[in-house]
Amino acid sequence: MTNEATPTKVDVDRATGLTLTWPDGSATTYDLEELRVNCPCAECRGLRDRGEAAWPRPSSPLPLRIEDAELVGAWGISFRWNDGHSTGIFAWELLRAWRDERHADEQTH
Repeated sequence: MTNEATPTKVDVDRATGLTLTWPDGSATTYDLEELRVNCPCAECRGLRDRGEAAWPRPSSPLPLRIEDAELVGAWGISFRWNDGHSTGIFAWELLRAWRDERHADEQTH
């Protein structure tokens, strides 16, 4: 993992989402739904691979909220959601790649 893929600041707002500040000074905000829908855990990936939604599920509480967040070493962050889900680990490199994809999309439109 490069230092460029490791945020210098992590701000979790349980009601709105995650904001990461990167070494170049730029900040990226990920909203709750974007994070929950794209959870990288095996269960959620399997649902998406079958064409099913990882979130919301029929029993999902609304509004979506982060109940807890935990840094996973220097590697990433995990969330415990108000729907009980807690197995996804969002690696800094994954979140940085999402940011870079956004910037590429903005430049082509």
